[in-house]
Amino acid sequence: MRAVDTNVLVRLVVGDDARQAHAAEAFVRQGAWVSQLVLAETSWVLESIYELGPEQLAAAIEMLLNHQALTVQDNDTVASALALFKDRPALGFSDCLVLEVTRAAGHLPLGTFDRDLAAQDGAARIEVRSRTSSARTPIPIQPTLGCPR
Repeated sequence: MRAVDTNVLVRLVVGDDARQAHAAEAFVRQGAWVSQLVLAETSWVLESIYELGPEQLAAAIEMLLNHQALTVQDNDTVASALALFKDRPALGFSDCLVLEVTRAAGHLPLGTFDRDLAAQDGAARIEVRSRTSSARTPIPIQPTLGCPR
């Protein structure tokens, strides 16, 4: 099965370019796979660029989950993330997806500095201690050769 990129999903949801939306529908008509990464990226584009609110975003993700020609990676995990997002939209869909992917992988708790996310079942807030003289200084990460600083 072939897969789709973020821009294809955005065209399916938004349809702001009729030619691209038609081409996207034609491409997925015989079936297409959607990775969780592409779905998370799509949610970011829809929120940030198209300014969809939580209810609109949830409806868009639900539409993609239920699209007859799309196979979403680990559909049940994404559906759980969507349910959490609908219940707690302030978390953001991406954080809900991260938590549910972590749960499905069996790697709980999910450590986070985010207080709201940490309040969810399966997540744990990482506490930051005050710095003392005996505290270790973090090792600075050196950029890989060829990467801009």
